[in-house]
Amino acid sequence: MSGAEKVVSVTGASGYIASWVVKLLLQRGYTVKASVRDPNDKKKTKHLLALDGAKERLQLFKADLLEEGSFDSVVEGSEGVFHTASPFYHDVSDPQLWYMISKTLAEEAAWKFTKENGIDMVAINPGLVIGPLLQPTLNTSVEPVLKLINGAETFPNITYRWVDVRDVANAHILAFENASASGRYCLVGRITHCSEVVKLLRDLFPALKIPEKCADDKPFTPTYQVSKERAQVLGVKYTPLEVTLKDTVESLKEKNFF
Repeated sequence: MSGAEKVVSVTGASGYIASWVVKLLLQRGYTVKASVRDPNDKKKTKHLLALDGAKERLQLFKADLLEEGSFDSVVEGSEGVFHTASPFYHDVSDPQLWYMISKTLAEEAAWKFTKENGIDMVAINPGLVIGPLLQPTLNTSVEPVLKLINGAETFPNITYRWVDVRDVANAHILAFENASASGRYCLVGRITHCSEVVKLLRDLFPALKIPEKCADDKPFTPTYQVSKERAQVLGVKYTPLEVTLKDTVESLKEKNFF
């Protein structure tokens, strides 16, 4: 219980990664001050309030990224802030591109602000995050897996940088607890082409209709490596992709997405 009697804040707490950050922080004994856009929206808060330790050590605050000063009460008295909230609009021509742009701009602004104000900051930069969902809504990064198991005729000619959401949440906490953590940490558990992913899914779930044909006839996009060394020094241990895929699909089924 390394977090006993420590108070920390999590912004955007109802989100996919943030929900796991809150869950793991509570497990470790932290008191968590969590921001959500609307604390009265049960669809966004029910899964957080149901977490072990939430009744005793989770406080929800209303805050909006676009309202200056609305996070003051969230971070006041906290030893650390896990800032996962980021403005993101789906109503654009290419939501995934806008998602990447918004995250990049948000991180640039954070580095500038922390440098100017003498704040110690560490950035966690994950690949495509999948794994079980705590929240009731479908998030952008898990959608490619749902498409593969939900009647798609073909699979995309894409190479993915996969990482388990539980590993990402754990990395956030390890970065906070490790005084020597600094700079950026790229988190990628495994890089595979989608053709390998559908094979794994077929083995794991033989009863499901998994596409066998690629969406185009072009050569498969190449695989490559992202160094794991820096994250492993932090203490990150990666979940095998087979386990992550299995848990993702079972979670999607449990929440009636297919």
